[in-house]
Amino acid sequence: MRLKARFAGPLRGRARPPGDKSISHRALILGALAHGQTEIEGLLESEDVLCTAAAVRLFGAKAEQLDEKRWRVTGAGGFSQPHETIDCGNSGTAARLLMGAASGFKLSARFDGDQSLRKRPMNRIVAPLSQMGARFDAADNRLPLIMHGNALKGITYRSPVSSAQVKSAVLLAGLHAEGETVLIERERSRDHTERMLGVFGAAIDTIEIDGGQHPRVRASALHGANIYVPADPSSAAFPIAAALILNNSEISVEDVLVNPLRLGFYETLLEMGAKLTYEERRDPIGEPIANIVAHASKLNGVNPPARRAPSMIDEFPILAIVAAFAHGETRIVGAAELRVKESDRIGLMVEGLRACGVDAEELPDGLIVRGGGPKSVRGGASIRTQSDHRIAMSFLILGMASREPVTVDDAQMIATSFPNFIECMRSLGADIREV
Repeated sequence: MRLKARFAGPLRGRARPPGDKSISHRALILGALAHGQTEIEGLLESEDVLCTAAAVRLFGAKAEQLDEKRWRVTGAGGFSQPHETIDCGNSGTAARLLMGAASGFKLSARFDGDQSLRKRPMNRIVAPLSQMGARFDAADNRLPLIMHGNALKGITYRSPVSSAQVKSAVLLAGLHAEGETVLIERERSRDHTERMLGVFGAAIDTIEIDGGQHPRVRASALHGANIYVPADPSSAAFPIAAALILNNSEISVEDVLVNPLRLGFYETLLEMGAKLTYEERRDPIGEPIANIVAHASKLNGVNPPARRAPSMIDEFPILAIVAAFAHGETRIVGAAELRVKESDRIGLMVEGLRACGVDAEELPDGLIVRGGGPKSVRGGASIRTQSDHRIAMSFLILGMASREPVTVDDAQMIATSFPNFIECMRSLGADIREV
């Protein structure tokens, strides 16, 4: 499905993006590992998350939809032998977290995914889980692979990358390991797993090492819990970015997760001069929530620090779009991880920006965008997405503010994270059509 975005007038109104993808995956997995029932309200019913729901069923849990976005998971306190391949679709989160969760049980599971996921590195998970006692049959440490669970031993693992997926896999394995398991990373990645493990009753805390606080977990029995899933800040980034770069726009994006470790994108926008406010702050679930109000803004280029990268890794593509409409240079670094996401997001973003008349340059771990202000972006290109949902959505936002329409070559995969993206943007005033 090809989509075209044309210049839009001011965006107005209120929107509620879909539920947070990170929390949705974790709620299903922890609910499956727990004893008893877990009620989940606001689950993101995207392709990625539905792959996780199907996977936990294969591992022996019951996951059922009660009505729209409301689910119940009934766990038996552990995973059992699956009799089919665990198909993770396009989701690296599903693959890596499920491997960690399953590694402490006496089972063998074959994991696979689509062509994009088969290209993504799994050694970052295979290495620590192997140290703990799991075994893997894998060619090149990529999918498809077979994982053999085992009696695990806790380890202290220094992760070479700051990755919430690596951290979560190790901590989930630690739930069924002898002794304690500690995960050390150079920069803190998102902490949803740690927070949710506490809600489910796990023995988890932090320990000081090298002057930093790092999560530690011990073998624990989990118990079902009630989980509310707020709106995904990574999805909220798209309408907010559009409102900032379209004159006279004012929107409110509601019920958004504002966990401090997920706000790197928004911190950077504020440094660029964005008119953003957080309203009606609340914390009903151990995760902070707020409405984010965005006004059209005059923006300037910035150089966000590399240490901020883990807190905005999913927002780098849309940040590059915002930078194209800002005045001056924006240098984005510390994001080598983008080379091994659903696509090489650094390469694709630079290619697409240049096609739209933007001065952009690749760096090994990021990119430079030299923005010329709101009226400088020509657009008029057909963008190659390589089936990457965030590339597609980012360039549709560019097309809403550029002089000429922008087309993306494949938008079907947007459903992996933001199933109602088109409807959401149209409700605010966007002109996005199928071609």
